[in-house]
Amino acid sequence: MKKILAAIMAFTLLFTLSACGGASQTSAPESSTDAARESFRIGICNYVDDASLNQIVENIRSRLELLGKEKGVAFQIDYDNGNADANVIGQIIANFQADKVDLMVGVATPVAMMMQGAVEDGGIPVVFSAVSDPLGAGLVESLEKPGSHITGTSDALDTETVLKLMLAADPELKRVGFLYDLGQDASTAAIETAKSFLQENGIQVVEHTGTNVEEIVLAADAMIADQVGAVFTPSDNTVMQAELSIYEKLAEAGIPHYAGADSFALNGAFLGFGVDYAQLGQATADMVCEILVGGADPAQTAVRTFDNGIATINSETCEKLGLQFDEIAQKFAPFCTKVQPIKTAESF
Repeated sequence: MKKILAAIMAFTLLFTLSACGGASQTSAPESSTDAARESFRIGICNYVDDASLNQIVENIRSRLELLGKEKGVAFQIDYDNGNADANVIGQIIANFQADKVDLMVGVATPVAMMMQGAVEDGGIPVVFSAVSDPLGAGLVESLEKPGSHITGTSDALDTETVLKLMLAADPELKRVGFLYDLGQDASTAAIETAKSFLQENGIQVVEHTGTNVEEIVLAADAMIADQVGAVFTPSDNTVMQAELSIYEKLAEAGIPHYAGADSFALNGAFLGFGVDYAQLGQATADMVCEILVGGADPAQTAVRTFDNGIATINSETCEKLGLQFDEIAQKFAPFCTKVQPIKTAESF
């Protein structure tokens, strides 16, 4: 009799589970205890304190609060910042596991990879955010079907468009500097793409790298000494941390800095190009809800990507470089869905 009742209950649950955001029901049925749950505990680990990643975290928080009210559940968030330290990140993940969170969110590639390694045998699902190359990083088997207990959102950069903007602003450009951190997985593919594009167009490439703020400052000085005509940086968190320390000297030397996120422009770079990080954070929260409340299976939940069409120009730096915003915006318009100005600040 007990077996019959259990079978009836399991069958009934298949028709009573509710989904978030229209998510499909692809995971195994939940128990009766899970179906009646009113709260979920989520561990969010941010890679480092910078404008882009902080914007993502704040939008995850605000979106989950809204979704919780809509769905009649509470999302308890345990948040911590890894400060770009692998040992710290590892301890944060261990704490999340010890506290038995229902799901972990890894913001940026290094955190996502460590979370993947920590839960490779299953258990806690993981949703990553702002991973530029999920396939290259080995996080998923495919973008359409990740194939494991991890999925998320990607901020993949349309590198060639950034370089086309560079050439639209200066058709006579002869030498471009690459400023990035060799240890940032997010930079690898973008740098290779940029190198090939520029070399095919007969433009010399100069590379300077660093692994912390001090080294990036020295690398920027080397760029100035090399008399590059422009500097390119992909979605690199190490350079992002250093931007407030280098943007003025680059502008004073007449060197525009083109980078792969609007937060670079907020921190003084001439141009940031890429995804809307507020939208990316909100989409990450939607995926969290789909998995926890809707029962979606991470292995079958496609990685979400976004149109890379927003060019953000720092109007103050633009002026220091002797450029007119309206003229530059007109030159950039054919390559972008939107061109917008911003002024220098530390955070959004």
